[in-house]
Amino acid sequence: MEERMQIIQAAGNSKIQIGVIPGHYATNHSHINYYVDITSLKTGYKMAKEAAKALAATYVSTHIDTIICLEGTEIIGAFLAESLGESGINSGADVNVVTPELNAVNQMIFRDNTQKKIWGKQVLLLIASVSTGKSINRAMDCLKYYNGNLVGIASIFSAIKENNGTAIHALFTEKDLPDYMTYTSSECPMCKSGQKVDALVNSFGYSKI
Repeated sequence: MEERMQIIQAAGNSKIQIGVIPGHYATNHSHINYYVDITSLKTGYKMAKEAAKALAATYVSTHIDTIICLEGTEIIGAFLAESLGESGINSGADVNVVTPELNAVNQMIFRDNTQKKIWGKQVLLLIASVSTGKSINRAMDCLKYYNGNLVGIASIFSAIKENNGTAIHALFTEKDLPDYMTYTSSECPMCKSGQKVDALVNSFGYSKI
């Protein structure tokens, strides 16, 4: 797989990069024809900081109290909070960075000690990769339960432009990967043609089959 990886640079900032590997991959709710590797962005502080600055530029005029980090984006989220607190409408503010917990039935929850960072707050969702939007829907249900006010969705890569009326601002989009496709498992043309699944994919990465 790795030998097929292609590197894509973000428009306007060549320091921000993702890797893409063509193939046949299964997530917990879809099949996709590319694995989008965001590992360096989620683990290296230099690239995470560059990504955060790029994302912050979109929200310089948006009041944000809290960033909810999904799919291992906490490092990016911390730098994003720093960037937001340094300029614009949030200048001087202490922007919170929190991550939801998953309970036994895979629902997102917040414990009593972190709920006050959500209740009545202006919240930005930060997610690594969006293919169908189902993870965002789950996060939005969680946000409604805890009475948070969603003001934006930021992503490293997104194959869709919006979710339930809220625009998704992504550093990489379908324009960067125009032949990216997602299918339900029952409608996957790769399965129907007998192409084997290369790996199982989730927010932590991939496991080869």
